[in-house]
Amino acid sequence: MAELSMNDHKRPFKDYPARHFKWECSDDGRVATITLNRPDKKNPLTFDSYAELRNLFRDLTYASDVRTVVIQGAGNNFCSGGDVFEIIEPLTKMSMPELLEFTRMTGDLVKAMRRAPQQIVAAIDGICAGAGAMLALAADFRIGTPETKTAYLFTRVGLAGADMGACGLLPRMIGQGRATELLMTGRAMSADEGLAWGFFSALHPSADLPAQAQKIARNLADGPWFAHTVTKTMINQEWAMGIEEMIESEAQAQAICMMTGDFRRAFEAFASKQKPKFEGN
Repeated sequence: MAELSMNDHKRPFKDYPARHFKWECSDDGRVATITLNRPDKKNPLTFDSYAELRNLFRDLTYASDVRTVVIQGAGNNFCSGGDVFEIIEPLTKMSMPELLEFTRMTGDLVKAMRRAPQQIVAAIDGICAGAGAMLALAADFRIGTPETKTAYLFTRVGLAGADMGACGLLPRMIGQGRATELLMTGRAMSADEGLAWGFFSALHPSADLPAQAQKIARNLADGPWFAHTVTKTMINQEWAMGIEEMIESEAQAQAICMMTGDFRRAFEAFASKQKPKFEGN
């Protein structure tokens, strides 16, 4: 009888057949790149691309190869939000149950990104607006360019700034006062503001942005990947914890990581004055 492994239920995603965006993977399958590929319209989302992105990030939980995901836009823009004529106009004609189904679907995309074990790097150039700004906010890392403009435009179309988790996520990222201003006015946050406020970890020239995003993703993918997934999980879970629960949860999480081969490999490499080679287990 063959020995069973929990990896038996996983599968490779290197050759995933994306339909509503571009999907590429590194040769080893560890780094995947999603490119929102409608540059003529500044890469807006549609009902179909929302649904496919949601389903893909849910399914990546079972990926045997992909460790990090870069999300970017084609051309010199990230994402202009929901397509005006393919989403906004149809929404004005829907019933309340249909509208709630749609808003839950868009929120499910953010939840899927936060729950995915992969680290997500958003490479943000040019326009990053509405739902596009929420994709950026749901990522684990954000790098931009001096030309990047990030705007939560919901109020501009008569809607609340409370969309896809914006009222919870953005204040935690840049502070409540700044988030309130952006969500109430819909004004664009400049690249320099985003860097100063902690939204971006770095700004790069547009020509360098893809390579810089790949560099971050590759370093993460080749690092102690199991430990990275634990860090992401704890960042999500500790929002709703008190200090006692936080410290106990981290004690348990770190003890688990101390049982990994990567922890032992790191010590052995240090002892022999070599660079550790992490295997993600």
